[in-house]
Amino acid sequence: MNGEILRLVDTIHRDKDIEKEVIFEAIEASVLTAVKKKVGESETIRVVIDRITGAMKVVDQDKEMIVDDLGRIAAMTGKQLLFQRIREAERDKIYGEYEDKVGKLVTGLVQRMEGPNLIINLGKVEGILPRSEQAPGEKFRVGERIKVLVKDLKKNTNRVKITLSRTSPLLVKALFELEVPEIAEKVIEIMDIVREPGYRTKIAVTTYDHNVDCVGACVGVRGSRIKNIVDELFGEKIDIVRWNESIEVLIMNALKPAEISTMDLDFEARKALIYVKPDQQSLAIGKRGQNVRLASKLAKWDLDIVTVSDADIEKLRKGGMPEEGVPLSAEGVFPERALEERAASPEPAAEEASTGAESDAAPGEEVPASDSGESATLEEEVRDSGEESPAEIAQDEAGEGDGEVEQVEEPEPEQEPEEDEKRPGTGKEDAAAAGKDAPLSARDT
Repeated sequence: MNGEILRLVDTIHRDKDIEKEVIFEAIEASVLTAVKKKVGESETIRVVIDRITGAMKVVDQDKEMIVDDLGRIAAMTGKQLLFQRIREAERDKIYGEYEDKVGKLVTGLVQRMEGPNLIINLGKVEGILPRSEQAPGEKFRVGERIKVLVKDLKKNTNRVKITLSRTSPLLVKALFELEVPEIAEKVIEIMDIVREPGYRTKIAVTTYDHNVDCVGACVGVRGSRIKNIVDELFGEKIDIVRWNESIEVLIMNALKPAEISTMDLDFEARKALIYVKPDQQSLAIGKRGQNVRLASKLAKWDLDIVTVSDADIEKLRKGGMPEEGVPLSAEGVFPERALEERAASPEPAAEEASTGAESDAAPGEEVPASDSGESATLEEEVRDSGEESPAEIAQDEAGEGDGEVEQVEEPEPEQEPEEDEKRPGTGKEDAAAAGKDAPLSARDT
């Protein structure tokens, strides 16, 4: 009996990696429960097991009790308690082991699939990789070895639930620490990482050693280092950005490979208008807006891409006034400023309103005194141009009739003849010609 207890303790210690003292205490608790089930509840009863010989004895108020047969029910109760204590000890052991691994990279094997979720074998424990923590486009097979990040750790009743992830930006950071020794040695520091899992990642790095190229060290010789990371992420694009304290330089680096012409910053609202040429617009925005969206997250500024031509860029650099004298904001580069300038100058609108009112007036209505000079000027312009007046047109139509004119009025001698561009003669000559061609009765009259 004594040797069996020692062998049992040693076997559990090797298989479950649980301390022997914890196993001895679990056996003592299970035997005590069985004894109380047999003899009744008592606070003075204790069970003691010798750690060297394995001898067990039951003590009641410093007196040893002899218990021959505990019975089947008492034995089953003690057995259940022993297994429960061992499971709790195993759970605490695993929790303490993985508590320090939260946010770190671990390697496991795909053991099985439970619906859309994957069960990963991490050695002594299993972890779950939910579908929400899997990047788009990733497909795994059973038995395949993968690298995952420990995202969360929770204690359940008898086991530990380990939630794994492959979408966290910390996964990319852990992969860079694994592949780039300068990052692990703190020669190169990762300032920030923004990621759209499965599509694109931007990582900002810097170094305090001027002899080290932080971007080149992360890329490696012929891209050897970055290639391993991209292969682990199933072809996800990674942009390595050089960190800078100046927000202008940081935005320019974050929007690469696009080339920025100029920018307008609003430090209070943390917004920036980025001006690019038409051929750089697609590069600045990126596929489905990924480039500008990740750059905005990396710089922590709101970025708006504005397309301008070369002429607009030159005008903007020279002060914002084009050759016509109209402010550059009126051309759509600064729409907010254009609205402010239009609201601040109401005079042109008033002049346009007055001109429209004059044009809408009826032909027979009187025009105010202020407009009489303008109407007289229009009549003089018509007279100088040589066009006929309405009275002359009516007189000419009467002279070109069938010849049966009852009476022709002679023009007044004081009226000066006007030149007619359409007809070579004057009005007086036309009237005389009409009278010569008329019948004799008309001439006598």
